[in-house]
Amino acid sequence: MIEQSGDSLRVTVPMVIANASALLEAGRQCLQAAQQAGKTVFDLSAVDEADSSSLTVVFAWLRSARERGATLCISHPPASMISLAELYGVSDFLPLA
Repeated sequence: MIEQSGDSLRVTVPMVIANASALLEAGRQCLQAAQQAGKTVFDLSAVDEADSSSLTVVFAWLRSARERGATLCISHPPASMISLAELYGVSDFLPLA
């Protein structure tokens, strides 16, 4: 689901409603394990499908990181995620790397 890949965390499953709860929890656990004030990069290059729940998950991860004083970045987001963020008017809030 989420695996350590060098300096980043690589999401390996579709970011869709069926996986949203598990991804949210796995991401939070990864953030807890990361350094308190460090930078965490979620690499979405392996994500081949994303629906609107992917934005909810990313924003919840972002909130969790900020609560810990950490920085979160998203690299290689799927085009569908970017398109949905633009549609909903939240693309400026995505922490893209």
